Amino acid sequence: MSRENTPRRKYELKQRADDMAATRRRITEAAIELHETVGPSRTTLSAVARRAGVERRTLYRHFPAEADLFAACSKHYFDTKPWPDLGAWRAITNPQERLERALDELYAYYERTAPMFGSVLRDAELHNLARDAMAPLRAYLDEAAATLLAGRRGSGRRRQLLDAALRHALAFSTWQSLAANGIGRADAARLVIALVEAAAAP
Repeated sequence: MSRENTPRRKYELKQRADDMAATRRRITEAAIELHETVGPSRTTLSAVARRAGVERRTLYRHFPAEADLFAACSKHYFDTKPWPDLGAWRAITNPQERLERALDELYAYYERTAPMFGSVLRDAELHNLARDAMAPLRAYLDEAAATLLAGRRGSGRRRQLLDAALRHALAFSTWQSLAANGIGRADAARLVIALVEAAAAP
């Protein structure tokens, strides 16, 4: 039996793979913590390495480019903090009830993720990698808007206004502005629902 096939060798290879995965995860989580607390634009690779407890060369071994680290952070964050299920919204046939359910769940999600989204979206104005990291959220909100528009009557200009109102209702910045002014989740949802209703009116 060759050494490559011995149980000990297999164990060593598995242990090495597990150690590498753990290090990669520790670096990713360190970067996420910094993105959330100080923002992506102020997060340096040296700071990530220090927080993760690794040398910079170890960080580069796992993430040769900063874009690789951002991509890993984005995937890990959204995997561990999944957004509300669009399928559950689609199952609601009444558009108004669907919107109420959607806003309640989405605004609750924003409450849980506010520190991260606030930091990253702020820096996304000037930081290309931060902007790219939020691409999954933008795609989700596009699909969410289409889900909430389904089943509503109207065409042309009215449809355009309704779509714009729904997208405004779903935006993190809309919830953030209302929350910053002391508006709770339920009242915030009622306010933007009134906006959508106005846009939907003949």
